[in-house]
Amino acid sequence: MDFLNDSVALSAAGQALSMILSFDRLMFLVLGVLTGLAIGLVPGVGGLTGFALLVPFTYTMDPLSAIGMLLGMHSVITTSDSLGAVLFGVPGSSASQATVLDGLSMSKRGEASRALSACYTSSLLGGLIGAAILAFSLPLVRPLVLSISTPELLALTIFGIAMVAVLSGRAPLRGIVVACFGILIGMIGTNVQTGQMRWTGDFLYLVDGIPLVPVLLGIFALPELCDLAIQRKAISNKIPVRALTGMRQGVTDTLKNWFLVLRCGGIGAFLGMIPGITGAVTDWIAYGHAMQTEKGAKETFTKGDVRGVIAPESANNAKEGGMLVPMLAFGVPGGAAQAILLGALMVHGFAPGPDMLTTHLDVTYSMVWSIALANIFGAGLCFLFSGQFAKVATLRYSIILPVMMPIVYVGAFQGSRSWGDLFVLLLAGLIGWIMKRQKWPRPPLILGLVLGVLIERYMSISIMRYGAEWLARPGVLILLSLSAMVFLSPLFKLMRKGRLNLSENAKVSLKLEDLVYVFFIGVGIYMLVSAQGWHFLAKIGPTAVTIVLIIAGTMSLAYKVFFSSRQVGLDNNSGIHMDLESDDKELSAKQVIMRAAKFFGWFLAFLACTGLIGMLPTIPLMIIAFMRIEGRESWRLSLILAACVTAFLYVVFDQILHIYWPSSLFGF
Repeated sequence: MDFLNDSVALSAAGQALSMILSFDRLMFLVLGVLTGLAIGLVPGVGGLTGFALLVPFTYTMDPLSAIGMLLGMHSVITTSDSLGAVLFGVPGSSASQATVLDGLSMSKRGEASRALSACYTSSLLGGLIGAAILAFSLPLVRPLVLSISTPELLALTIFGIAMVAVLSGRAPLRGIVVACFGILIGMIGTNVQTGQMRWTGDFLYLVDGIPLVPVLLGIFALPELCDLAIQRKAISNKIPVRALTGMRQGVTDTLKNWFLVLRCGGIGAFLGMIPGITGAVTDWIAYGHAMQTEKGAKETFTKGDVRGVIAPESANNAKEGGMLVPMLAFGVPGGAAQAILLGALMVHGFAPGPDMLTTHLDVTYSMVWSIALANIFGAGLCFLFSGQFAKVATLRYSIILPVMMPIVYVGAFQGSRSWGDLFVLLLAGLIGWIMKRQKWPRPPLILGLVLGVLIERYMSISIMRYGAEWLARPGVLILLSLSAMVFLSPLFKLMRKGRLNLSENAKVSLKLEDLVYVFFIGVGIYMLVSAQGWHFLAKIGPTAVTIVLIIAGTMSLAYKVFFSSRQVGLDNNSGIHMDLESDDKELSAKQVIMRAAKFFGWFLAFLACTGLIGMLPTIPLMIIAFMRIEGRESWRLSLILAACVTAFLYVVFDQILHIYWPSSLFGF
């Protein structure tokens, strides 16, 4: 494809800006931005829901107004979803998981306004970087994209998991075990290549696989809410930094780290160009990059370093621009949301491909301007309210918990709108809380879950199309070699230091905390054995992953049992722990367990009540009961809060989104 003439491109860009700045088109763009910000605030409701809301209204609209409104909505969801991540540790979407680590720690220090300001500023700059890369890369990207085939995509996804797994710091082998466990969870369901049912048992819910949303909220949100219930105090017991001071400082922090924003924005845009790579992957890769390259990051990240907020937020918004590159150039959507956007484009008569870079170049650049303007409007609106939102971190736990818990339950139910989503939320919450308490890294689990399906799909296609020859492709060799170096680096480090000696005081005995190893290794062995009777293409992926899990888990457990924990090696207490740590050292183990059991008991009571009378009537009853029993709050406050939360959930989910509520015995 010939490169576009610079004067033609500049003329088209100027014409597109003048078109998009008309009053009516700007109003539709702002409407899309407001919708996207609202969607980002509610856990579990993502871009697909937004498109489902807005697309039906676009068919009779002016094409540029329709495209602007849809892109305005989609571009800012990852701007507002950082609010829950920073204030409560509850990610609004899978794209804000990494923001939790340092954002919540900053809130606990009374710096919520600073963290939110840094989030919005870096999101704005990242979105502008993504728009700029979209504008300049469209004419040049065709040779690059055509050179990337399935084997390279497979090697790239393996490298991504390797980076995050080993970045688990204190326990890299644990990171590998958890990543493999996440991949295996992603493989549950029907294998698309063979139709083989894998680990579904008699549960119809598992046939289509386990949805990401309830697992995400269970692994990351419920443990934070549980720890809040255990500590029985506000998220931050420190006097918050004045709102305007914190917001100004957050802007200054972001501008000071402009090179980090630029790098992570470029990473986000590049990963966005690769089909199947979602925000759940982008934010962790950007976070890991910042932790490895920024000065002093390994000592301060996860403890409230503002750079740990800036890196993932700038990458997430830049990703949105990158995702449009393969869609516009080749008609290849990066995900389900982009597929819906592609359909809307085609309804309005725009076919992706060369025409978007020649005949309809002005339309293409109107999309670039829409993304840029949406990020400016979205960040501006968030700035207006972030100072007030930051004060939420100082509220009593007995007010925060009863508000957040039903929102998490309703959000998790959007996974597949089945009762199974709520049971998965409970199980994932228990696993996530135990992992957090025992310092098992949680990020690799989500990354493995997201990339597991892609890894298996790419592996099957590579084997069927190339046989064993795909392993000899230059790009694959380079990426797999890098992955092997990353995976084996802990062992090389151990051997180089010559510390592989038995500890004199080592005792061959399992402690209670080692049961986590037994759980993961036992699951791996069960899955390995049960997979051997399947079709070759259905079992090759699970077999490879379970073998890695068992080997890594066994090595990690053996090192812990037989060798001194003071030695530098495979799994020890040196380095960064890439996760949040519980802050309840003043409590005894018995108190922690009892309060955690009470928290999950409230969860079970919610499920039982929902099964009897329905979720919507259960919400006010449980809010009132929790506030009166746990917090000794007044009847007046309990009734007002219960009415407000129930009304909000009813309007948003029932009247606007028209979702199905869980079935109940009495059918309410």
